[in-house]
Amino acid sequence: MDVPLWLAVIVVGYLGIKLTRPPIWLVVLLLIGGYLLAHSFLGPAVGALVN
Repeated sequence: MDVPLWLAVIVVGYLGIKLTRPPIWLVVLLLIGGYLLAHSFLGPAVGALVN
């Protein structure tokens, strides 16, 4: 069964928020921080580190 990555990320994110109930400011901070980090000069370094 092939599941698109975007669908898997949405499902895991939804379940994580429902089960752990983090503060909404923390969720927003992680989303904005991840977006900004991915589009900065550190993006390739983080990508290489994760892989």
